[in-house]
Amino acid sequence: MGAGIHEWPLMFFTVIGQSVAGAFVMMAAVLFCGKLSVDLNRKVHYSMFGLWVLMGIGFLLSTMHMGTPLRAFNAFNRLGASSLSNEIASGALFFALGGLYWLLAVLNKMPAALGKLWLVVVAVLAVIFVVATSRVYQISTVPTWNNHYTMINFVLTAFLGGPILAALLLRVAGFDLQCIRRVPAICVIALLVSAAAAISQGFDLASIETSVQKATDLVPDYGFLMDIKIVAVAMGLGCWIMPMIAKRNPSILNLGIGFLLVMVGEIVGRGVFYGLHMTVGMAVN
Repeated sequence: MGAGIHEWPLMFFTVIGQSVAGAFVMMAAVLFCGKLSVDLNRKVHYSMFGLWVLMGIGFLLSTMHMGTPLRAFNAFNRLGASSLSNEIASGALFFALGGLYWLLAVLNKMPAALGKLWLVVVAVLAVIFVVATSRVYQISTVPTWNNHYTMINFVLTAFLGGPILAALLLRVAGFDLQCIRRVPAICVIALLVSAAAAISQGFDLASIETSVQKATDLVPDYGFLMDIKIVAVAMGLGCWIMPMIAKRNPSILNLGIGFLLVMVGEIVGRGVFYGLHMTVGMAVN
């Protein structure tokens, strides 16, 4: 019982991976649709390196869940038939093609037309990766995971952590966030959906029980922890939104603090998710 702290490598991997995926889609949209100067385009590509650093850290942490990191390669054994294999493969493909795009772009070896097509392909892979990650936990013998809340919360992480991470990297590059001032509204909607999902799931947990345990006993502080999540994410987004309301660009420091707060909130929520693990007909110690 608890808040899933024992699964901390997966907590960080899933939250980081989904946030990077969401951030890439937003940065790809800016590069694809934005009429950036040559200098700004170069700086945005340089700042994109932050995505691949974080993704690399996420994958490194995920191998710790394998016990022996070399076992990570076994995850590819059932590609197509196993949700875990599909998750690792889609994530690795997103990471590899995204990283290769970045390398060619910063070396000025990427043709403009091919670059735009490549951005679209990698963005689609980012979406597939987020969906594939949620599918890993759609297990019929785990009633607390085998529901629509898993997909909703995993996708929402991309909508909450992704845009503010992209905003931070874009500001590092000197991009004017006023050009995409409507994006924070999407994050606010995602936060409201997240809060509604947390409340709804809290009620639904009361109806899930086996002969040996109740779902509500797995994380006794569910309500309190989800409150922490919502407040932390709201405060993090506020570091981005409040300056925008005042019609000025938020500082890199503000966005950095905001991103960390959003990550804290999402990791707390992910800890609750792993803490809710229960298997039909078996007790969980």
